[in-house]
Order: sequence, then structure tokens, then C-alpha cells
Amino acid sequence: MSVRRSIKSDRRWQLAEEEAGEGERRTQRGKEEEEEEGGGGGPEEEGSGFRVIEESRGPKMADSGDSVSLDVETIYLGGKEFHVETGHGSVSVIVYGDQDKPALITYPDLALNHMSCFQGLFFFPEAASLLLHNFCIYHISPPGHELGAAAICPDDPLSSVEDLADQILEILNFFGLDAVMCMGVTAGAYILSLFATKYRERVLGLILVSPLCKAPSWTEWLYNKLMANLLYFYGMCGLLKDCLLKRYFSKEVRGSEEAQESDMVQACRRLLDERQSMNILRFLEALNERSDISNGLKRLRCRTLIFVGDESPFHGEALHMISKLDSRCSALVEVQACGSMVTEEQPHAMLIPLEYFLMGYGFLRPSQFSGSPRSPLSPCISPELLSPESMGLKLKPIKTRISSLEV
Repeated sequence: MSVRRSIKSDRRWQLAEEEAGEGERRTQRGKEEEEEEGGGGGPEEEGSGFRVIEESRGPKMADSGDSVSLDVETIYLGGKEFHVETGHGSVSVIVYGDQDKPALITYPDLALNHMSCFQGLFFFPEAASLLLHNFCIYHISPPGHELGAAAICPDDPLSSVEDLADQILEILNFFGLDAVMCMGVTAGAYILSLFATKYRERVLGLILVSPLCKAPSWTEWLYNKLMANLLYFYGMCGLLKDCLLKRYFSKEVRGSEEAQESDMVQACRRLLDERQSMNILRFLEALNERSDISNGLKRLRCRTLIFVGDESPFHGEALHMISKLDSRCSALVEVQACGSMVTEEQPHAMLIPLEYFLMGYGFLRPSQFSGSPRSPLSPCISPELLSPESMGLKLKPIKTRISSLEV
């Protein structure tokens, strides 16, 4: 890792930790205000089953027309948080950008939220310009995973993965969104893929990072049971954090006896302390009971772009998933020397594939960020475009399994 990249990584994780601390303070202030006022929530929408609490999260990002401001602190400390009451509990949604633009929804992996799962991608200036120029971003957190979340009441029914997918439909309806672009990481990729199989007309495309699509193997099931027991009896202990970090990151950045953990991994380890153990346990138990959705994938007609690190524990799942998708509208990018969270560990490796994937929908980067190589408009992702030389970066090679993407 270069010195420059290390400094940027340290800064963005520092911002995440500051925001996490602020989230805890906001939650405490909210509890005190509720006690003073005798309870009561936010304003209620007449004639709907939703309750929304709208909260400003720092300076509002300027509406973007033909250009996008790339002040990363504004990008990640701006926006508004909505707590939407659905039929399966409250869900935190943080919205960035102009809501008149097409929507891109995100869903993170287990024990993570948008700050710890997607900030690497959004702190990468060219990727941020591409996404924020074209989309309004809706970051959905699994129940109880948002910054400053309180513990979910033990008496509340346990939500299944089907319930979590149905929550997304209710969220889209609340915001008045029709078809959306979806981006998810591992567990979040499964939830969004399940949503796409159930509500095909509501999905424009899928951008999946180290996705799951099969039921847990016996090995994964037992490993998840071990983590569940650790959560139940010991909370977010050191051993559990090691298990989660192994799930997220490659061995190289996790460190060893000879090499120290990277700043990114150390910061993620600290941020995991902010999570409510029982909330994570509920999500983990739902994931451990998930079903195989492979057959449903064959019926999808939206384009799908899959990223997976070759050191991800779920590398085999990604290969299985691409084999089940229509080869005419799907592509797989394997990133070498990377774990599951490509969005954090190697976000630069996502730029060119994302750019050419979105070109197929007519989405382009602003002209002032045209420093990386461009080719004539084409919906296809050519393997040579994914080489380090074409990307203009000194990267480790990216293996690709590419199928053409139809317009």
C-alpha cells in the first residue's frame, strides 16, 4: 500500500469513527428528549403504514447538474437519515444527493453499515463522481445496524431474509421509487438478489460484491453457529471480531506476526465495537436459514455485474452465481489479492467495470473527470479494459470472466 493511499484510508476511517461517535450521541439525546416529552416518535404520514424521522447529517450536499462536488467529507457527512417503519420493523435509510435522479440502493454485509462497507468506494473520487453524478444514493441498513442503533427488543419477531427483502419493497414505495439500481456486499448482495427475483420489475440492474445465492453449506452453517454463540454469550469479543475481519478482508491487509494490520482493518475492528451484539445475532440467524435462490436467478433479465476477491471465503459462491445467470447480460470481475469487501480493500479495481456497465444504461461520468481511458460508447465490458495498464493504475492483475452485456 502506498503512503498516499494509506493516508487517504486513515482519513476516511477516521471520519467513519467520528460519525459513529456522533451517532451514539444523537441516539442518547433522542432518548433523553423522548423521556422529557413522555415518548412519541416522528411525524406520521396520514393513510400510510410508515413513520419517518428525518434527520440532517451534516452539511447538505449541493444538488448536482452537469457537475459533481467531490468534497468527500460533504459526501459522507451530508445527507439525511430516515427511519421508515415497515411491516417488519424500523429501517434506517440514509439519502445522499438529488432525489429527482435515478435511485441506487445499497445494502451492506453482516455487522456493517454504509460507513464501514461502502465509504471506500465513495471516497474514491472518480467512482464517487460517476455514481453521484448519475444517482441519488439510498443506503439501507439491516435492522439495528445503523450508526447509534439501540438494541432491538428481544420480544420483536425475528425477521427472515424474505422479510428483509420485502422491507426493501416498502422502502421503495415510501420514497416513491419505481425501478432502482442495486448494490450489495455478501449478505446484502443476497438480500438484493432475493428482492430482484421476487420483484423483477423494480430492479434496473444488480451490482453485487462477493455475493451469496445458495443455502449455507454445512461448513458455513457451523461457522455461523459458532459466531452466533460468541455473540450471545460474549458479545463483540476479540475472537468474533477476528472471524468477521476474516470474512471481510484478505490476509495481506489483516496482517500477521511479521506485519501489522492495515489502518483500514484496525479502524473496522474499532467500529465493530459500536454494533449491538443482539442486533447482529438476529441478522446472522436469518442468513443462516436462507434458501437457495439459484433457480430464480435464471429468470432475471436485468444486467448483473459481480465483483469478487480471489481470497474471499465466498469466491466459489460468486462463480456458482455467474453460472446461473443469463450469460448475455452478466459479467464477473475477479480481483486478485483481495477479500470479500472489494468496495473497501480495492475500490479502484471497480471503477472501469462500473463505468462500462453503467454506460449500457446511458449513464456517463462528468466530462471533467475523464482522466482515465475511455472508449466509444459500448455496453460490453472488454477484458483488456480491465487490465492495470488500461486503468492507468499500478494494480495487481485483475482476472476477468466476461460475458457481453446486451443493450
